[in-house]
This record gives sequence, structure tokens and C-alpha cells, in this order.
Amino acid sequence: MTEHYDALETRSPAARAAALAAALPAQVARARADAPAYAAALAGIDPATVTDLAALARLPVTRKADLAARQAAAPPLGGFNATPFGRLARVFMSPGPIFEAAGAEPDPWRYGRALFATGLRAGGLLHNCFAYHFTPAGMMLEEGARALGCPVFPAGTGNTEAQARAAAQLRPVCYSGTPDFLKAILEAGDALGLDLSSLRLGHVTGGAFLPSLRDWYAARGLTVRQSYGTADVGLIAYETEAGAGLVLDEGVVVEIVRPGTGEPVPEGEVGEVVVTTLSPHYPMIRLATGDLSAFLPDAPPGASPGASPGASPGASPGASPCGRTNRRLRGWMGRADQAAKVRGLFVRPEQVAAVRRACPGIGRARLVVSLDGDRDAMVLRAELPADAPGDPALRARLAETLQGALQAETKLRGAVELVPSGSLPNDGVVVEDTRPVAAV
Repeated sequence: MTEHYDALETRSPAARAAALAAALPAQVARARADAPAYAAALAGIDPATVTDLAALARLPVTRKADLAARQAAAPPLGGFNATPFGRLARVFMSPGPIFEAAGAEPDPWRYGRALFATGLRAGGLLHNCFAYHFTPAGMMLEEGARALGCPVFPAGTGNTEAQARAAAQLRPVCYSGTPDFLKAILEAGDALGLDLSSLRLGHVTGGAFLPSLRDWYAARGLTVRQSYGTADVGLIAYETEAGAGLVLDEGVVVEIVRPGTGEPVPEGEVGEVVVTTLSPHYPMIRLATGDLSAFLPDAPPGASPGASPGASPGASPGASPCGRTNRRLRGWMGRADQAAKVRGLFVRPEQVAAVRRACPGIGRARLVVSLDGDRDAMVLRAELPADAPGDPALRARLAETLQGALQAETKLRGAVELVPSGSLPNDGVVVEDTRPVAAV
């Protein structure tokens, strides 16, 4: 069995960087020239200079949370499509509502790569339980299967007993859908006395794939792997047989930034996932997804990418043991949209980031919102610079500067607590609301 979808997955980091240096300027130029929303956002940017991640990080982010309002103000797609609306192949509507576009090329969301990593091969029937109504999820997986040369049963959602009966008749080899629905289908088949043994594979996304559920499938002899993607950008990362994190798709550029900003975080730190696509039709440039994750900086203990079966020579230290050399995400780790309402005003991660910048050298910062009696209270916990001396006068100046910046940014008074470098959790939380739900 072929181990990799194509040669892109095992190319060297240098080859991937060279390809990025060619693709990014062309994508930025296309977006600025053909997508009205980016004509304004990228005005003054020379696309030829955007050749690497450092240059990309200087471009503005587009927040997914703002897409609905921007599309409503400039229908139908907010000016984010580079291909004229009438020449698109499909348009969809996700909750928000947010509208998404797809071109006519095969597998526009690139899910063939993820299904291949799950084990699906040409000729195997995919039992696709993602919705085909309004949202693109069903088509995203169907197009991926068709790119592999696989037929698809467009089962859609619900109707558990009917799903089980269809699977018993059609004998699919692979399921795609939410993590828990496959279990419901298999249990329905057991109750009906049906033979569903043809189902050996599952590809899941759109929900939490809990360890207990993973174990349940393994006990039945199923290989079930997950992926992470969105309707706006398609596949972002996918699980492989190595099972160590999610490998980045080759058709996107992923950054991890400090929540509420476009500023990349230090290596291995949890932050917001920001994605740039290489799609010619819907060129999302630095889309801030609102999701938290982190890059895996190292291969799993005891694993050597250069020595693992199928590994590429010169693979980076963070490459997967399966031989794929792209970077890996730890997976979905929560939401970066952490606004909290305090005394009638919203405080947001971007405000905390601005406060932190008032004192260069400060490490992580976390604004903790609580109740003091029946009154909202805020405490900014900020990590001292790693090389800061134990000087009480210096600490007092830092605290005074941070307290002033906090009030200036939020229009609210709050206390400041300076803590040792590296002592705050690496979980991406910037605004922590500890108040009882009824109090918010």
C-alpha cells in the first residue's frame, strides 16, 4: 500500500519553504487585484516581498468572527472572492450566517489527503454522514473521496436505523461524519442483527473525538482518524497512522498567534490558529479562525523522523514519525474568542495584548475577572521578564505602567500581579472569567 498521498508530504523543509516563497507573492497579488475586500486591506503591500512566514505575519488578519457582518455589508461574499461570483461552482451558508465559495476544480477543500491518511483507497465506498444541506461539509468529504477514485453514499445526517440498513446492503469500507454518530450506527446495526463488518475505517471531524470513544472503535477493530478544518479554508490538518498530533495540509499556511492579535507566539506556545489558503477562488489571507492550538515542536519521545519507515531525509525535528515532513498541530484546544463583560464594558484579548506591549519583555499575560462581593473585579497577572533582577523599585515601575495601560485600554480599573517568568499556564487563555455563570 502506498504510504503517502503525494511527494509534497515528504519534501524537505527547504523545498517546502522554496515553494512557499513562490506561492505566497502570487496569492497576495491575486487577492489584492481580484478580491475587493483585500484591495483595501492590502493596499500599500508589495506582494513580491511576502515570501515567508515573517513577511506574512506583517499583513493584517481577517477575523472569522467578522465575516458575517462584512458579507452583509457587501453581499454576496463581502468581496473576499477573487473569482467572479457567476463563475464559482458552488456557494454555501454556514451558521452566522457566513457564506462560503468553492471553485470547479477537483477536491477544492483538499480532503482527499486526509481520507488517504485514514486508509481509504480507490474503489472503496465512503458512507458520508455529513450534511449536504446549506453547509459544505458533505461536499467537502465527497469531493475528497472522488479525488481518490471512490464512490460515495451521500447519507447525510440522522435516520440512524436507515443508515445501518443502508450500510449493511451497500457494504461501505469507510464512514465520514461526526465522531459519535458512527457509534450510534454500529449500535443500531447490532440491535437489528445486521452485518456491518465492511466498515473498517472512519474519518471524523466536527466534534470532540474523546479517548473513550477512540478506544471503543479500536476494540471493534476499526481505524478511526480525525481532521481539523473549516468551511472557509477547507482542510487545515489531519491525523495519520503515527497518531502524534495533526499534520498540516499542504494547501494552507498556518500560523499560531497571540489571541486577538496577529503576532506569532513563541515556539510551542498555545495561541490562535491563523490560516492563509492558496485557493485561487477564495483566497483567505491570514484568517483568524478563533480556535486555539499549538505547534508540536518535537517528535514523540523515542521517535526519530529520519529513521522511521518512509521518513524523508532531512526531515525537521518536529516531523511526524509517519514520514510526513510538514509541521503538526496539537489539535483543537478551545476558543480564542474570550471577551468578558465587566461593569458593562467588554474586555478582549487584543486589549490585553496592547497592555502587555506597554512593557517590552513581559512574558504571558492573563486578565482574571472575578467577583469581589457583588462587584466585578479584574487582576492582570503578568510574567516578569526572564532576566529581570529582583529589584523592588523595578517591579513597582512595571506594575504602575501595566496598571495605567490596563485602565487606558479597557476604561476599567484593575489590579496587577507580577508573577515569575514561565509560571502562567501555556493554554492560550488571555481573558479568564471565573465568575459564576449567573453573575455574567
